Amino acid sequence: MRDFVYPPVVVTIKTLWKYLGLKFDFKGTENIPATGGAVLAINHIGYLDFAITGTGVLPRKRYVRFMAKKEIFDHKIAGPLMRGMHHISVDRSSGSSSFVAALRYLRAGEIVGIFPEATISRSFEIKELKTGAVRLAMGSDTPIIPTIVWGSQRIFTKKVKPNWKRNKFPITVAFGQPFIVKKGQDVDEAEANLRQQMKDLLTQVQDSYPDSHVGQRWAPARLGGTAPTPEQVEIEWAEHLLKQEREKAKNEEKA
Repeated sequence: MRDFVYPPVVVTIKTLWKYLGLKFDFKGTENIPATGGAVLAINHIGYLDFAITGTGVLPRKRYVRFMAKKEIFDHKIAGPLMRGMHHISVDRSSGSSSFVAALRYLRAGEIVGIFPEATISRSFEIKELKTGAVRLAMGSDTPIIPTIVWGSQRIFTKKVKPNWKRNKFPITVAFGQPFIVKKGQDVDEAEANLRQQMKDLLTQVQDSYPDSHVGQRWAPARLGGTAPTPEQVEIEWAEHLLKQEREKAKNEEKA
C-alpha cells in the first residue's frame, strides 16, 4: 500500500508534540509485529489517542490504519487526510462495509487500530467493549494487541477545556502481549478476556505514571481524581436520553 499522505502528516504531528513539550514513554513496542497484520485494541480517553498511538508504533516502522467515525471523513479538511492515510470510515448505522474493509487490510498485512469502547470514556476507566476487535482478529487470523494510552486526556478530552499550552505532560503508550482468538471461540468470552487484559494493563500504566492523580480532573475517582465515576456517567447519559425523549415528544405535540 503506497503512502504519500501519511509521511508528511507524521512530520506535522511530531512538530505538534515538540511544541507541546510532551514526554513520551512507549512500553512494549517489541509486541508490535515487524510484518503482518494485527489488531490494536486501544482504550479511548481523549481526542488525540489515535495520533499518539500511531506515534508509538512508528519505531517499528509501521503505520496504523485506524477505524474512525464517518463524521471525521465527511470533514472538508480531515476527510481527505484520513482517506489519504488509508484509515477506515465507520458508519455506525451500517458497519458491515467498514468491517469488510478492515478485514481486507488485516489479511493484506496491515495493522488496524480500533477503539472497542466506541466512545471516549469520561471516567477514564475501561468501559464495556464492542466485539468488533475480537471478530476482526478471529476473521483475519491475526493477533490482538491490548493497547493503553495514558496522559492524552490532559490535553484534549470530552467536556473539558483543551490545554494547548507547553506543559511537558508525560504520555504513556503501552502495548500488551499479543494473543490469538481462535475461530469458533466464544466471542463474548474473548471480549471479556480482552477487556480484562486492557484493565490490567491500564492499572500497570497508572501505577508507574510519574505524576500524582490525586485531586486531578484528568484522573479517575478510583485513584483520587475528580473525574466522574462510571456510575455517574451512566446516570448523566440516562438523563440526557430522557431529556431527548421529552423534547421529541414536545415537538411532536406542536406539530
